[in-house]
Amino acid sequence: MMAFNHLSEYAQLMKYDYQEREVAQQPDREFVYGTGKISAYASVLLGCLSLISVFAYLYPSYLTTTDMRAVYDGEQLQIILKYGMWSALFFGVVAFVSNGSKKLALIGLSTTILAFALGGYTIEVSPVEPKNLAIGVDWLALSLLGHVVFFTSLEKIFPKYRDQVILRKEWKLDLVYFAINHLLITTFILLGNYAIHRLQWAMSLPLQEYIQSLPFFVQFIIAVLIADFVFYWQHRVFHKVKILWPFHAVHHSVETMDWLAGSRAHIVHSIIERVAVVIGLHLIGVEKAVLDAYIIFAAIQSITNHCNLGIPWGPIKYILVTPQFHHWHHSSERPALDTNFGAHTTIFDRMFGSYHFPEGHWPAHYGTTKRLPRTFFSQLAHPFNADGYDLKPRQVKKEKLVKISFYIHNAKKEGKTAAQISGALTLMGWPADAIDQAFEFASKNKPAA
Repeated sequence: MMAFNHLSEYAQLMKYDYQEREVAQQPDREFVYGTGKISAYASVLLGCLSLISVFAYLYPSYLTTTDMRAVYDGEQLQIILKYGMWSALFFGVVAFVSNGSKKLALIGLSTTILAFALGGYTIEVSPVEPKNLAIGVDWLALSLLGHVVFFTSLEKIFPKYRDQVILRKEWKLDLVYFAINHLLITTFILLGNYAIHRLQWAMSLPLQEYIQSLPFFVQFIIAVLIADFVFYWQHRVFHKVKILWPFHAVHHSVETMDWLAGSRAHIVHSIIERVAVVIGLHLIGVEKAVLDAYIIFAAIQSITNHCNLGIPWGPIKYILVTPQFHHWHHSSERPALDTNFGAHTTIFDRMFGSYHFPEGHWPAHYGTTKRLPRTFFSQLAHPFNADGYDLKPRQVKKEKLVKISFYIHNAKKEGKTAAQISGALTLMGWPADAIDQAFEFASKNKPAA
């Protein structure tokens, strides 16, 4: 074998050169006060939410989530619906007369008028007859309104990138994912319950009784750690198993991070992810109140971690997953690939060698190393395509693998980590799939002493 003779070049490249993310200004996508654009979009949002809420009141058994109806008061929410409908009319008129966007203003006005015509906020609240295949329209309306108001405000008050616009590229695609994932909430619950029922044999009654005897806060901590452990390993499997990666790659195809970006996920991926965590929590038997608290905590943390937020988290960022930590998981830069799998804590990434958190740096680039299709249906079909993403990696010639294996082994002798070596190889022009083959070849072919 011939020895690798570019170690000096390698040494210069070993320290990855982190770059600052550049966010281009997009004045055509900005919300500017006085133009009527804000009013136009507010009218469309409130008008559409009002209309689907009215349908939920008209057909509660088919368009509401049984578990959620037990939590909220339908009559009290009609008060919110009332103010939402009148606000939609007000914003629509303002947008129309200010020439902000007559088309959007007409959409907002027409949907609101239709909602009034169907009964609006005066519809009698009917009891819900549970249906297995109900669509969670109520969950969609409440969640979207809450997310838009709270997280958009949060991103504007504490932005990481001030020039990043709300209506960034592909926001409509991610809104579709948001809607689909919320409308299918009943399906997710049904599949989770089915899986739990099939695994009754694996449950330990003494263990569950012991867990339930613990204080609420202790149960909650256990629930977070168990869920995080399950999530970590299923997440890592999605990255490492070739046939599963195309499903998860849809989530990673987002190239601009904000609260809506976290919604982009293939349906198959969403089902597996949620059911796996639910099974783990039910096997240990935490109380329902603890499970409900965990679901709220997990939902808020998941959305926050995708946000465009520059909040300084202090020492907590080394324990809990925060936006900076999770943004590195979404980075397309080689040192960050296949790192930061944890959903709630950094514990398991530290424990199992997948921790990547360069102090003071954020990713410069997001997305996948190979760009996926950019429409919902094309992404839905993507994992099933014969030439699916990364299912057929290019084959590197053995001569090059032999040469680079010396490179890797010498780097390891110098104490370099796999992430550092990968970063250097990327800078040398090696693509991601070729680097994976190089590491595999090096692990199986040790150099002669």
